[in-house]
Amino acid sequence: MTRPAPDITAILERVPGWSGRAHVVGTLDGGLTNRNVLVDVAGERFVVRIAGADTHLLGIDRHVERIANERAAALGFAAGVVAFVEPECYLVTRFEAGETLSSAQVAEPRRLGQIGAALRAFHDSGPLPGSFDCFRVPQQHRDAAVARGVRIPREYELAAERADEIEAAFDASPEPRRPCHNDLLAANFLGAGDRLVILDWEYAGMNDRYFDLGNLATNNGLDDDDEIALLERYFGSATPRRRARLGLMKIMSDFREAMWAVVQQGISTLTVDYVDYAGRNFDRLLAHASAPGYGRLLADAAEPE
Repeated sequence: MTRPAPDITAILERVPGWSGRAHVVGTLDGGLTNRNVLVDVAGERFVVRIAGADTHLLGIDRHVERIANERAAALGFAAGVVAFVEPECYLVTRFEAGETLSSAQVAEPRRLGQIGAALRAFHDSGPLPGSFDCFRVPQQHRDAAVARGVRIPREYELAAERADEIEAAFDASPEPRRPCHNDLLAANFLGAGDRLVILDWEYAGMNDRYFDLGNLATNNGLDDDDEIALLERYFGSATPRRRARLGLMKIMSDFREAMWAVVQQGISTLTVDYVDYAGRNFDRLLAHASAPGYGRLLADAAEPE
């Protein structure tokens, strides 16, 4: 049964200080999970995120999202949080004017350097009260999809085997989990002059930091030189171990993205072709995992830092 759309006017009335003052300007394009509404209050603009149905099945914790967004804003690269409407957990942030970056713009040396510095700052900012374990999430998405009658693509089993191999390589030389963004699509970056703004912290949680680096690389088509530049900005050098871990996490990122789209087939009310989206990510995953250097990546990733 389709749920009725939330009453936006009623929601705005519940934001502290907005009663009788707020009005909707429009809906912001680009969301694959939520509805984002642009609101004017006495000449100031804000964004109200109306969460999609059952988004907890995607690994989203709205309270962790709020904490992560607030922390990133304090670090200087996210929109400021002004309200959190409960119990529905509608997040209200300041509107950031700027240009949504393309993947090509993400890869530009100046922007890539900014992104690397921002990720390092966030990863070093201390624990978050929630987990996003990239090695567990695909299985969790599979279980949620099966429970809703969604067919699991045949590529899943091979992808899961590769994921087990990658996890074993990482476990041979473990690192502590860090707070991560976990959804570094080009659409989640704004350029406002010299300023970088990172949007959409809803998947934030404790994870392996290489997931953010691999997620950024695969989602934005970074080439080998770009990946080396990112690692050099983040760590100071691009060792074989670091390059291998980034490369393997590209596979884990594609696996997560594919299975995210499989779950969405059972819960989303948005007009997005999630079957095609899942297929494209499985194709990219299997291409990475069948490349001639895959075995070398596993060996290098297992080496100590």
